[in-house]
Amino acid sequence: MSSLEIDRYLKQVPARQREPLESLRSMILDEVPDAEQCISYRVPAFRIEGGVVAGFASFKNHMSYLPFSGSILGQLSKDLDDYSFSKSALRFTTASPLSAELVHRLVALRLSEIRSRRR
Repeated sequence: MSSLEIDRYLKQVPARQREPLESLRSMILDEVPDAEQCISYRVPAFRIEGGVVAGFASFKNHMSYLPFSGSILGQLSKDLDDYSFSKSALRFTTASPLSAELVHRLVALRLSEIRSRRR
């Protein structure tokens, strides 16, 4: 598995969504530069320390940030008023992309969760 798989995924994404997803990819890698880029559950994902820390996906009318955890988005629900979300997906659009600060907080929470399981 390699970043080439994510490159291939992004080539299939509609052009209007490609730039926000490439930006999200960069933000995630800024937070976890040593993460293994891979495809997990048919979506781009970033694995570190034995767990998937984040992922993303493209859909017809939106894009999703995937925390690969059912508890992360609930912990930040007060900060997600501008977005639609479920237990496992934070939906955003080209008009309302995710900020670097929000991605930082999402990744930090998930990393903490992954590391606490190892103790």
